[in-house]
Amino acid sequence: MSKYVLVPDSFKGTMTSREICEIMQHAIERIDSDAKIISVPVADGGEGSVDAFLSALGGKRKAITVTGPHFEKLSSSYGITDDGTAVIEMSACAGLPLVYGKKNPELTTTYGVGELICNAARSGARRIVIGLGGSATNDCGAGMASELGFVFLDKNGNAFVPVGGTLADIEHIISPKEPFGVPVTAACDVTNPLFGADGAAYVFAPQKGANAEQVRALDFGLRHMSKILKRELGFDSDNLPGAGAAGGLGAGAAAFLNARLKSGIDIVLDESGFDELAKSADVIVTGEGRFDSQSIRGKVMSGVCKRAAKSGAAVYAVCGCASSDADPAELGIKKLFVSSDGTRTMDELLISCRRELYAAATALAQELLKCD
Repeated sequence: MSKYVLVPDSFKGTMTSREICEIMQHAIERIDSDAKIISVPVADGGEGSVDAFLSALGGKRKAITVTGPHFEKLSSSYGITDDGTAVIEMSACAGLPLVYGKKNPELTTTYGVGELICNAARSGARRIVIGLGGSATNDCGAGMASELGFVFLDKNGNAFVPVGGTLADIEHIISPKEPFGVPVTAACDVTNPLFGADGAAYVFAPQKGANAEQVRALDFGLRHMSKILKRELGFDSDNLPGAGAAGGLGAGAAAFLNARLKSGIDIVLDESGFDELAKSADVIVTGEGRFDSQSIRGKVMSGVCKRAAKSGAAVYAVCGCASSDADPAELGIKKLFVSSDGTRTMDELLISCRRELYAAATALAQELLKCD
């Protein structure tokens, strides 16, 4: 009897991590009826982080109305685990899917993130985990901070809520009388700095709708914000890995909440007890929607493979598609199974992805039986 541990990320836009685990389990059990399968739905700080924590620790979602990326009101939610941990996905109120057709990181805000945080604190959360993936923003967390009680003043002494396009207008920051009292961990899957060629604006703002001129302006704003944080709060973001996550929310979480930045996948694997599960596993199966060079650098597959290497179990992967710019062997993956050729539109994938994933997982199980 073989013991499998399934640890996939979601396939963004098509299937959740939990759903992928269920499909792979059915496929493997049809081929290997004696298989013992343990599913560990995971995420790296983006979509699926709440579900991953609730799966590992138990708990429920709390629905509230908050401010969306364009200052509109929208319905959102966060998770409260049985041990009192509040799990917030910033994308639940400031994510890219919420600005479909009107992307503009010069105008979007993280104000709703602050509302989720404050609600969790008022509800008695013992600690807060904020997932920083999938943002539509570039405001360095200034919107979030405004809800937390920080006041931003321009050169004329006027208070305002900064967005990506107005960070350069900040002249002073007035801090709240009392610091935020709940321990906060920010889960991020990137190590990018706040500004510069590898920073939040140049690397991520184009996918949020920014053109070349806007990218330069946004980067200038982040550089200015870095100086203001240092002068007004004594916070140095220059050498903080992950400061550029979620349009600078990594730096903002650290500066305004004293948050600890940590790899999102490591947080989830710790909470799920993955290391102990892996010790007794014969096969570990990970995966994500697209395997490419980013998969090697801090994403779910990288985090899983790094931890799995200590267990001695064989590691395989099932992905939606794969790029030629990365080699799965770099992560110690014995074989990568791909469910699609990467040419499908999203509408086509929504129809075929489950069937194709089932076929790829079936091929994986058949491969493993041959090895036996």
